[in-house]
Amino acid sequence: MEKSVKHKKRLGLVIRIAAFAALIFLCLTAQTSKRLAASSVDFVTPGLLITINSASISSAGAISVTYTLTDPNGLPLDATGATTPGVISLAYVAAYIPQGQAQYVAYTTAQATGAALGTITRPDFELGGGMLTSLGQGQYKYTFQAQAPTGFDPTVTTTVAVDGNRNLTPFNLGTSYAGTTYNFVPNGSAVTVTRDVVRTQSCNACHYQLAFHGGYAHGTEMCVLCHQPQNADPVTGNSLDAKVLYHKIHMGSQLPSVVGTSTTPGVPYQIVGFNNVLTNFSTVVDPATPQRCEVCHSQSASPTPGTGVAQPTATSVPAQAKAFLTQPNRVACGACHDDVNFATGANHPGGIQTDDTQCANCHIPQGEMPFDASIMGAHVVATDTAATYPQNPDTLLPGINLAITGITNNLAGQMPTVSFTLQDDKGNNIPLSQATTLQFTIAGPTTDYGYTSFGSGTSGTPGYVTESATGATCNSGACTYTFTHAIPSGATGTYTIGGEARENVTVPQLLQGTTVQTVVEVGATNPVLNFSVDGSPVAARRTVVAETNCNQCHIALSLHGNLRNNTEYCVLCHNPSNTDAGTRATAAAPYSTQPAQGINFNLLVHRLHNGVNTAADNPKNPYIVVGFGGSINNFSGTLFPVMSPTGNATYMQNCATCHVNSTEQNDLPLMTGLNQVTDPQGWINPVQPTSSACSGCHVSEAEASHFLENGGSASTDSLGESCTVCHSSGAQFAVDSVHTP
Repeated sequence: MEKSVKHKKRLGLVIRIAAFAALIFLCLTAQTSKRLAASSVDFVTPGLLITINSASISSAGAISVTYTLTDPNGLPLDATGATTPGVISLAYVAAYIPQGQAQYVAYTTAQATGAALGTITRPDFELGGGMLTSLGQGQYKYTFQAQAPTGFDPTVTTTVAVDGNRNLTPFNLGTSYAGTTYNFVPNGSAVTVTRDVVRTQSCNACHYQLAFHGGYAHGTEMCVLCHQPQNADPVTGNSLDAKVLYHKIHMGSQLPSVVGTSTTPGVPYQIVGFNNVLTNFSTVVDPATPQRCEVCHSQSASPTPGTGVAQPTATSVPAQAKAFLTQPNRVACGACHDDVNFATGANHPGGIQTDDTQCANCHIPQGEMPFDASIMGAHVVATDTAATYPQNPDTLLPGINLAITGITNNLAGQMPTVSFTLQDDKGNNIPLSQATTLQFTIAGPTTDYGYTSFGSGTSGTPGYVTESATGATCNSGACTYTFTHAIPSGATGTYTIGGEARENVTVPQLLQGTTVQTVVEVGATNPVLNFSVDGSPVAARRTVVAETNCNQCHIALSLHGNLRNNTEYCVLCHNPSNTDAGTRATAAAPYSTQPAQGINFNLLVHRLHNGVNTAADNPKNPYIVVGFGGSINNFSGTLFPVMSPTGNATYMQNCATCHVNSTEQNDLPLMTGLNQVTDPQGWINPVQPTSSACSGCHVSEAEASHFLENGGSASTDSLGESCTVCHSSGAQFAVDSVHTP
């Protein structure tokens, strides 16, 4: 019996040693190999969770925090990477809210020097300069290098932050990021005072994963610990206080100081930030427009587009959500309105303001009508008045609604007749003469638009035809319009008709004690209706993106003078054969003599959202589209707001930001057989559909060569694209594996 027990013990020891040796071998292999298959390292669970358990400040001023590091399955992690995979680098911040104040003062600080301010002391991280003690099972205690000063107030809210990243690159699993904060009162009292103005969920509607400083800062709760009145950029002299910085960044190109005047040139808004990188925010265009204050200052846990940004994980509104309405102040308001001089009264109708005590007298939260001096009234977007003033049924904008109620004469060879209504928000019929624009567009088939000819007079609208319907016949509000162009004889399948309407509405603007008449251009939502031209079942065009995804950032997507606002309608004109040739001829030199620019929808949307990156990577041409009236639209400065885990914007990896149902991956096999794309300024013209979509972001000559080698050319000797071999689902370079959020 004793022999048997000893034998089992030896056998168990041998098994454990063998298992440990195998683990060591795998780890060493991972460190020496550039790539490892996921199956080779399936014992590693990527991810990082940081949980703060407690924090304290001793009577001597020593600040400490205890926390736990785990993977997403709850396995305790070793920060050194000795017993669990991945070294974890950590950063720490400590700050407090002084008695009677609303913003933080940092305990953790460092000196910074710059030409504008000289040497200053400002908030900063501690990257491990204090004492770290392992408590076992993934638990740690960190005692800060910084200390609370003698006589510190133990009765005020104090907050510590722990942020870190777990390096799993040796296992080909990238780097995992996490961060969290913890509020406490040093004397043990309950926390009753917080800084809770804007929630991370609001930011993430556009930024997806709010992060900064190389992945060492996550969420607004952490941002406000350092971005408070103590903070500034010593190089430029610009304030880094959140209420200044955030407003100015989002105003960007619209800042009066950036725009300048007829006599004073604009000055770029720049910040020298993390790793001393100079960032110029002067080209930023807020996709929601900065006037929509509630996009950030959300007043609801689940607001709807136009009144705030959805916060799917929020259970309550921020504690100080209404602060921007009830506590107007010179610093916050002057951040956007930076041409106002409160000391002299310049550009301020209220005159000189030496403090903030008088601000709320004129700038009440909201008046009875829009466009007044109230905070909501002065910032309301004209088309949002109905949502912003629901208590006032007599909204200043009556609304315009175009609906297609039916299509007849809808077979091949016939001239289709569209039945429609044009009404205001109350259901009253709008006289067609009142509309400044009323027209319908036909295109088809829905398998892929772009190469159907509707006859003479459509050379400037390849693949579709648009006709004005202002001369339509109406009877008690029921109107009909018959196209002058016919559905092509021999047409098969499903075709589409969409519409657009617009009118000008004059409204009073109640500012500075006077009433000014303002003309607002209002457009209808584009109706789209599919119909069969041969009696076959109606089949809609494939759905690739969702407009609700667009409006997470844009709130109310509207283009071409408020005429187009439905992605199902956009693709009728932005089709594979279309370019800006029709408008380029009206542009000034040298644009008028340059080749036309391809504007197929997937090429256009990828490239304009990836503006900054494509401008840097494309040695051939920047993406410039000539629009209506010869307008020059240069998208080279577009900064896509979605962030990488390290905090870099223009992060195009997260396809689900726009795409639905994983169409970026699942539609790859469906691209075969779609129409070739006209791209006169591209490396390949015409180009096959998959290569065209990918070339929206991948714009370099080397990448174009890759497309060409794999069937990207639309030449007659091409057998087609071979993209699915390497990029289909489950393949080595599947789209969803190389484009990871």
